[in-house]
Amino acid sequence: MKLSNQTLLPVLAIAIVGGILFTAILTFSSGIAFALGVLCTAFVLPRISSFQPSSTTQDDTTQASKTLYVGNLPYRANENEVKQLFSEHGEVFAVRLMKDKRTGKRRGFGFVVMNSKDADNAIDNLNNKEYGQRTLKVREANEPKTEDSSEM
Repeated sequence: MKLSNQTLLPVLAIAIVGGILFTAILTFSSGIAFALGVLCTAFVLPRISSFQPSSTTQDDTTQASKTLYVGNLPYRANENEVKQLFSEHGEVFAVRLMKDKRTGKRRGFGFVVMNSKDADNAIDNLNNKEYGQRTLKVREANEPKTEDSSEM
Protein backbone atom coordinates (compact mmCIF):
# COMPACT_ATOMS: atom_id res chain seq x y z
CA MET A 1 0.00 0.00 0.00
CA LYS A 2 1.54 3.29 -1.11
CA LEU A 3 1.15 6.12 1.39
CA SER A 4 0.61 9.73 0.38
CA ASN A 5 1.73 12.68 2.49
CA GLN A 6 -1.85 13.10 3.74
CA THR A 7 -1.93 9.47 4.91
CA LEU A 8 1.59 9.28 6.33
CA LEU A 9 1.00 11.73 9.19
CA PRO A 10 -2.06 9.92 10.60
CA VAL A 11 -0.20 6.60 10.36
CA LEU A 12 2.73 7.96 12.33
CA ALA A 13 0.40 9.58 14.84
CA ILE A 14 -1.50 6.33 15.39
CA ALA A 15 1.75 4.39 15.74
CA ILE A 16 3.14 6.83 18.30
CA VAL A 17 -0.10 6.96 20.28
CA GLY A 18 -0.27 3.16 20.15
CA GLY A 19 3.30 2.97 21.38
CA ILE A 20 2.55 5.31 24.28
CA LEU A 21 -0.57 3.36 25.23
CA PHE A 22 1.23 0.00 25.08
CA THR A 23 4.08 1.42 27.19
CA ALA A 24 1.71 2.86 29.80
CA ILE A 25 -0.76 -0.01 29.95
CA LEU A 26 1.36 -3.11 29.40
CA THR A 27 4.72 -1.74 30.57
CA PHE A 28 6.62 -2.87 27.45
CA SER A 29 9.84 -1.20 26.44
CA SER A 30 9.32 1.78 24.15
CA GLY A 31 10.75 -0.08 21.10
CA ILE A 32 8.42 -3.03 21.50
CA ALA A 33 5.48 -0.72 22.25
CA PHE A 34 6.21 1.29 19.09
CA ALA A 35 6.36 -1.91 17.03
CA LEU A 36 3.01 -3.04 18.48
CA GLY A 37 1.58 0.40 17.66
CA VAL A 38 2.76 0.02 14.06
CA LEU A 39 1.19 -3.44 13.81
CA CYS A 40 -2.10 -2.14 15.19
CA THR A 41 -1.96 0.69 12.68
CA ALA A 42 -1.47 -1.82 9.86
CA PHE A 43 -4.71 -3.53 10.86
CA VAL A 44 -6.71 -0.35 11.56
CA LEU A 45 -5.60 1.76 8.56
CA PRO A 46 -7.23 -0.30 5.79
CA ARG A 47 -10.53 -0.09 7.62
CA ILE A 48 -10.39 3.70 8.01
CA SER A 49 -8.83 4.53 4.63
CA SER A 50 -12.29 5.09 3.15
CA PHE A 51 -12.75 7.96 5.60
CA GLN A 52 -9.96 10.14 4.16
CA PRO A 53 -10.85 13.82 4.09
CA SER A 54 -11.88 14.99 0.65
CA SER A 55 -10.35 18.01 -0.97
CA THR A 56 -12.89 20.45 -2.39
CA THR A 57 -10.61 21.50 -5.24
CA GLN A 58 -10.29 17.90 -6.43
CA ASP A 59 -14.04 17.32 -6.18
CA ASP A 60 -14.80 20.45 -8.22
CA THR A 61 -12.54 19.42 -11.09
CA THR A 62 -13.87 15.89 -11.26
CA GLN A 63 -17.53 16.79 -11.59
CA ALA A 64 -19.62 14.80 -14.05
CA SER A 65 -19.83 16.42 -17.44
CA LYS A 66 -21.81 16.10 -20.65
CA THR A 67 -20.71 16.95 -24.14
CA LEU A 68 -23.20 18.91 -26.20
CA TYR A 69 -23.28 19.14 -29.97
CA VAL A 70 -23.86 22.70 -31.21
CA GLY A 71 -24.82 22.99 -34.86
CA ASN A 72 -25.64 25.80 -37.28
CA LEU A 73 -23.20 28.20 -35.63
CA PRO A 74 -22.27 31.38 -37.48
CA TYR A 75 -18.93 30.87 -39.23
CA ARG A 76 -17.49 33.95 -37.55
CA ALA A 77 -18.26 32.66 -34.01
CA ASN A 78 -15.21 31.77 -31.94
CA GLU A 79 -14.67 29.61 -28.85
CA ASN A 80 -14.82 32.52 -26.40
CA GLU A 81 -18.17 33.77 -27.74
CA VAL A 82 -19.69 30.29 -27.62
CA LYS A 83 -18.32 29.72 -24.11
CA GLN A 84 -19.84 33.02 -22.97
CA LEU A 85 -23.20 32.09 -24.51
CA PHE A 86 -23.31 28.70 -22.78
CA SER A 87 -21.93 30.07 -19.49
CA GLU A 88 -25.17 32.00 -19.07
CA HIS A 89 -26.87 28.62 -18.61
CA GLY A 90 -24.32 26.74 -16.49
CA GLU A 91 -20.69 25.83 -15.90
CA VAL A 92 -18.70 25.31 -19.11
CA PHE A 93 -15.52 23.22 -19.01
CA ALA A 94 -14.44 23.37 -22.67
CA VAL A 95 -15.50 24.51 -26.14
CA ARG A 96 -14.17 23.08 -29.40
CA LEU A 97 -15.28 24.42 -32.74
CA MET A 98 -14.53 22.29 -35.79
CA LYS A 99 -12.41 23.65 -38.63
CA ASP A 100 -11.78 22.48 -42.18
CA LYS A 101 -8.39 20.72 -42.34
CA ARG A 102 -7.33 22.27 -45.64
CA THR A 103 -8.57 25.85 -45.30
CA GLY A 104 -8.64 26.28 -41.51
CA LYS A 105 -12.08 27.93 -41.72
CA ARG A 106 -14.74 27.08 -39.18
CA ARG A 107 -17.33 24.56 -40.28
CA GLY A 108 -20.32 25.92 -38.34
CA PHE A 109 -20.54 23.32 -35.59
CA GLY A 110 -18.70 22.31 -32.45
CA PHE A 111 -18.87 20.73 -29.04
CA VAL A 112 -19.34 22.20 -25.57
CA VAL A 113 -18.42 20.26 -22.42
CA MET A 114 -20.61 21.34 -19.51
CA ASN A 115 -21.44 20.30 -15.99
CA SER A 116 -24.01 17.53 -16.42
CA LYS A 117 -26.40 19.29 -14.03
CA ASP A 118 -26.46 22.34 -16.29
CA ALA A 119 -26.44 20.62 -19.69
CA ASP A 120 -30.18 19.96 -19.92
CA ASN A 121 -30.91 23.57 -18.98
CA ALA A 122 -28.58 24.78 -21.74
CA ILE A 123 -30.23 22.47 -24.29
CA ASP A 124 -33.71 23.67 -23.32
CA ASN A 125 -32.75 27.35 -23.50
CA LEU A 126 -30.43 27.39 -26.51
CA ASN A 127 -31.86 24.82 -28.94
CA ASN A 128 -33.65 26.63 -31.80
CA LYS A 129 -32.47 29.99 -30.42
CA GLU A 130 -31.45 32.73 -32.85
CA TYR A 131 -27.72 33.48 -32.58
CA GLY A 132 -25.79 35.51 -35.13
CA GLN A 133 -28.70 35.38 -37.60
CA ARG A 134 -28.72 31.57 -37.46
CA THR A 135 -30.91 29.13 -35.55
CA LEU A 136 -28.78 27.00 -33.21
CA LYS A 137 -29.21 23.26 -32.93
CA VAL A 138 -28.14 22.05 -29.48
CA ARG A 139 -28.38 18.47 -28.26
CA GLU A 140 -26.37 15.94 -26.31
CA ALA A 141 -23.49 14.68 -28.45
CA ASN A 142 -23.52 11.08 -29.61
CA GLU A 143 -20.70 8.77 -28.69
CA PRO A 144 -18.22 8.33 -31.55
CA LYS A 145 -19.13 5.36 -33.71
CA THR A 146 -16.79 2.40 -33.68
CA GLU A 147 -16.20 0.08 -36.62
CA ASP A 148 -18.29 -2.62 -34.93
CA SER A 149 -21.34 -0.39 -34.45
CA SER A 150 -21.27 0.99 -38.03
CA GLU A 151 -21.52 -2.51 -39.53
CA MET A 152 -24.83 -3.35 -37.84
